[in-house]
Amino acid sequence: MKSCMTSISHTENAVVAAGPYDHAIGSGFARQLGCRVVRWEPDYVEVELDIAPQHLNRAGTVHGGVIATLIDVACALAGLHSSDPSTVRKAVTLSLNTSFTGQVSTGTLRAHGRVRSGGRSIFFASTEVTDGDSRQVAHGEAVNRYRRGSENPHGSPDEHINRMKT
Repeated sequence: MKSCMTSISHTENAVVAAGPYDHAIGSGFARQLGCRVVRWEPDYVEVELDIAPQHLNRAGTVHGGVIATLIDVACALAGLHSSDPSTVRKAVTLSLNTSFTGQVSTGTLRAHGRVRSGGRSIFFASTEVTDGDSRQVAHGEAVNRYRRGSENPHGSPDEHINRMKT
């Protein structure tokens, strides 16, 4: 139990580099995991994660759940771009498929997410996860549904961000 608490404490104290897309990750699970958006544009996103001890499984490689989370986050964010940081778009994952093609224990993972197609309320996206040497570690696909109000490419005001400003 103590090692679990140490990992949680380490994660909460982890410094995630702030940047122009800091608002994209939100304040939930992906931020606690250490995800950060390094490139974001309509229908495309790149999400990075610096591998730390809490991301490893008993074999010493990155846990599949960490990689699946990267795929889920990148697939969703690929379809949720808003050029105005004071607005937000949200989606829920309807289906997520992952395939693991390699192992990694150190360095930085990068997830490249792309929207493949979509309609008014649902979009389909795919993501490739690579290591620091651009070798593929995994790939996946997701079907996402926009949350109410998020169908608009300009997004809607983010109440959480606006509360923080006052």
